[in-house]
Amino acid sequence: MFKATVYVTIKQSVLDVQGTAVQGALHSMGFDEVEKVRIGKYLEVELNTDDRAAAEERLKAMCEKLLANTVIEDYRFELVQA
Repeated sequence: MFKATVYVTIKQSVLDVQGTAVQGALHSMGFDEVEKVRIGKYLEVELNTDDRAAAEERLKAMCEKLLANTVIEDYRFELVQA
């Protein structure tokens, strides 16, 4: 069994409207040192397999088909044996 941690973020070339709004809110609260905020998603996925290569392949397919919008988002994952 493997446990995957998936991070999905807006591509650097895409305007992150949510991040900009959070940055503005932080500035209005006195956190002027905040230079930039990017918003993303964090997911934990458990895969019932002992084959690391198969787990990586399936996880990549999940990310590209559902978990990330690859037009505007990047993703990366970490895979550890549970």
